[in-house]
Amino acid sequence: MIRWGAFMVGIWVMALGIVMMIQAEMGLAPWDVFHMGLANISPLTVGMWLQIVGFILVSLASLLSKKLPGPGAVLNMILVGFFVDLLLGAGWIPTPDPIWAKIVLLLVGLLVMGIGNGLYIAPRLGAGPRDGLVIVLSERLSQPIRRVRAVMEISVLIMGWLLGGPVFIGTLLFSVSIGPMMQTSIQFWERQIDQWLGRGVPVENINQRTLRSYHHDGFSGKIRG
Repeated sequence: MIRWGAFMVGIWVMALGIVMMIQAEMGLAPWDVFHMGLANISPLTVGMWLQIVGFILVSLASLLSKKLPGPGAVLNMILVGFFVDLLLGAGWIPTPDPIWAKIVLLLVGLLVMGIGNGLYIAPRLGAGPRDGLVIVLSERLSQPIRRVRAVMEISVLIMGWLLGGPVFIGTLLFSVSIGPMMQTSIQFWERQIDQWLGRGVPVENINQRTLRSYHHDGFSGKIRG
């Protein structure tokens, strides 16, 4: 229950960070630029596109790895988009007028996203669709994870920009800061979860050892047939 509780809170916090960045109107993360671009040219919301793109990525990762997605990966795919639309619809976070307030909202949003990412990954119940596909492609192509992720994020950023997605200083700040923030956040929440569970031995730190497709992406059980 502790691990699932941490996972669910992490998903909520990450969605909150996404909404803060959207409302700051100072640029979004590369994938969110893509989702927002798709929302701009369709009647669907940004949260719906988060779910649709997530479903496509989870399905592709499953086909390539020949493994079924774990429950954590599926919940991530569904809930992040749902929470984003819920928060946007509630109007709890308005767009501020002064430029300094937008910058503050952007920076707080970045920090909140880093905290949420670490909190939902630390319980090891399944990372998001994008992380899962990156790991599978890295193994299939025999390429470093950082290279595969960079190519994917640059590609979706360009597509999102062409679709009218918001690219600005927030996009750059996210790209250079999310890695260190996630590493710190994951390490912190791993220690916290170990303490809550009463474990004296820390779980494997994904930032210090080699990532494997069965160890962070939330995919389990080979597909038969």
